[in-house]
Amino acid sequence: MLKTVLGLLWRSMPGKLRRWSARRLQQRFTVSAGAVVVDDQRRVLLLKHVFRTGAGWGVPGGFIGEGEEPEVAIRRELLEETGLELEHAELAFVRTLKRVNHVEIIFRCRPGGTAAARSLEIKALDWFALDNLPAELSPDQHLIIKRALQ
Repeated sequence: MLKTVLGLLWRSMPGKLRRWSARRLQQRFTVSAGAVVVDDQRRVLLLKHVFRTGAGWGVPGGFIGEGEEPEVAIRRELLEETGLELEHAELAFVRTLKRVNHVEIIFRCRPGGTAAARSLEIKALDWFALDNLPAELSPDQHLIIKRALQ
C-alpha cells in the first residue's frame, strides 16, 4: 500500500521537481576512459602525467565529457596528449573504484601511427615491452594491463 501511494505521489510531481529530487538523492560519480595501447612489437604505451604526481607511469586516459561516448573520449584523449590516432579500439572491461566514486572504462587498442608527448599534461611517453615494464609502474596499472590483454 505504501509503495502504491509513494508511486502515485512521485508520478504526480512536476517533471522538473522529479529530476531535481533524483539529482539530489542519487549518488554522484566520475567516469573516465583508459587505453591499453599495444603495438605490433607487443609493446605497451605508457605516459607520465603532470597532474598524477607520484603515480609514475600509467596507461593513457582521461575524463569523459558530458554526452561524450567512451570510445570517442579515449580517441580524443590520445590525440590531445600524444598525437596518436587509433587504428582499433575495443572495450576490454569496466571497473568501479568505490573509494573515490569513480567508474573506469578500459579499452584494448592498436595504434594507427606514432606517438609523441605533445601536451603540457605529459611529462614523458614511452613504449615498453610487456615483459619489461618500468619498475615505477604501480600494481594497479600492472593489473589494468594484464586484464585488458587477457
